[in-house]
Amino acid sequence: MENVIIIGTGCAGWTAAIYTARANLNPLVISGSQPGGQLTTTTEVENYPGFPEGIMGPDLMTAMQRQAERFGTRVEYAAIDGVSKEDDGAFTLKAGAREFRARTVIVATGASPRHLGLPNEKDLIGRGLTSCATCDGAFYRDVPVCVIGGGDSACEEAFFLTRFASKVYLIHRRDELRASKIMAERVLQHDKIEPVWNSVVTEYLTNDKGEMRAVRVNDVVSGGESELEVECVFVAIGHVPNAQFLASAGVEVDEGGYIVKRNGSSATNIPGLFAAGDVADHVYRQAITAAGSGCQAALDAERYLTELGAD
Repeated sequence: MENVIIIGTGCAGWTAAIYTARANLNPLVISGSQPGGQLTTTTEVENYPGFPEGIMGPDLMTAMQRQAERFGTRVEYAAIDGVSKEDDGAFTLKAGAREFRARTVIVATGASPRHLGLPNEKDLIGRGLTSCATCDGAFYRDVPVCVIGGGDSACEEAFFLTRFASKVYLIHRRDELRASKIMAERVLQHDKIEPVWNSVVTEYLTNDKGEMRAVRVNDVVSGGESELEVECVFVAIGHVPNAQFLASAGVEVDEGGYIVKRNGSSATNIPGLFAAGDVADHVYRQAITAAGSGCQAALDAERYLTELGAD
């Protein structure tokens, strides 16, 4: 029986591991299907405190893992596909034919950005395709970029990018934005933002280095095609929190599928099960906020175990 199992190996998961390991809880971390989380798909991270020259995303995740393992964290490379709470109050976690048992569980499985499903999409992530303007916008100074989407998130991304890009195309499949009125007006009045109405991106076009150089756009009304020269595409059509495997456990989620945390803590509606990082955060979705919530979940799990009288 484990004291704590942490599901996920992004910033939230590794921070929770560092704190629970230092509390002598001997945590077990389950890697998930993407060890290291979303930062392993990025290049340079410039906004994580403590790295004035920036750090590569995979290097940051490797350093966090080494720090967690230094204090005794153990890692299992598996993907959890089901969680249940038993009559004795403990949790059973299933990963295929394998089972793990724990007194507490910290879910730090993140959220996956929705993409368009175009052929070369995966190859372009971090090479001109991203879903986070806050993370990557500063890398695209004085060059044209585009944002795909029409909701508040897309508008916020487009507005933020005007600080850096020479031009921001906002590509939307309809002829009006779904964003709130005040946000839509702010975006449409900005001289750097050009809406591309009734349009969908059908192809990403690359240069001889395999980096983004343009997008092919189809007008859904006229059927016409055109190319927009851009050096980065910011996809803002939403995220999918990686919480589907918790359905059988009865964990409460909101209308977007994000885990609902209670009373300003990391606790969920299931005693002993805590949530950290993007799986419970549809607002900030930053590496540093994920790390902070991982710390919070670790402290909450430690207090819960103390109340249980666990050794």
